[in-house]
Parts: sequence; C-alpha cells; structure tokens
Amino acid sequence: MSDRYAFIDDPDLPGWKRWDNGDETRFSALLGPVWGRLIDDRRALVRMVPERRHSNLRDSTHGGALLAFMDVALFAAAHSLGVMEGGGAATLDLSAQFIGTSRIGDPIVAEVELLRETGRLLFMRGLVKQDENILASFTGTMRKSSPPK
Repeated sequence: MSDRYAFIDDPDLPGWKRWDNGDETRFSALLGPVWGRLIDDRRALVRMVPERRHSNLRDSTHGGALLAFMDVALFAAAHSLGVMEGGGAATLDLSAQFIGTSRIGDPIVAEVELLRETGRLLFMRGLVKQDENILASFTGTMRKSSPPK
C-alpha cells in the first residue's frame, strides 16, 4: 500500500476500513469519509455518505460528486484488493451511466470489480447503489505508477 493512504479498521462500522489519505487539503477529502471492504479476491465495496454539500437542486447526489466518488472508488478498491501496493496510479478513462437518484444522508456503495490486470494497467467496472437502487454504472482504466525509488 502507498504510504500516502491508509486503511484503518473503523470500530463504528465493523468489517469496513476507513480510507484515509492523510491530507484534508486534497480533492478527495471533499467527499468526506470513504470506507472499503473486500468481497472476494476480485471485488471490493467502497462506501460514502452523501451530504448536503454533495447535493444538486433536487436534493439528490450531484452527478459531479458521483463521478468523483466513482474515481475514488477505483483507487480505494485497487488498494483494498492489493493491486496498487508499490505506488499511485492515474485514471486513464472513466465512463459512467447515470441510472437513478439518491437520498442525501444515506450511504451509497460502489461495488467495484477488477476485470483484468496487466503489468501497469487495471481494467475495472462497478455499480453505485443506495440500498437496492442502482444509481450509476461505470468502467475505468487505471495506469499504475512506477514504484518510488
């Protein structure tokens, strides 16, 4: 795992690890707390709770906030799955389809699946849900950085 990120057991959410980048001045901190947990060796769950600051005028999660969450979910899932231990990564592409609306204040969860890993590339896909309602589907490709020297 990169020394910039830590997954810390959360006593308030048994089975979940809080993802902490250690720097509240970074963009991902705008999402608020993010948690991850493994489903199996190819899939992970990533969770956040949308707040009013993430809402649109319809009191649903703003599409931009959902896109940011999907991007962070790719990284958090890759770290949870242990496929980005040597350094960071860059998002090469992220494609999303918005399907439904959410309630502010209730958790949303991205189920992220690692489809394929090559030497430097990760091909992933996921669904963002709130309870049983699908909010969005997404696919993404990440390029792993070279390990620090």
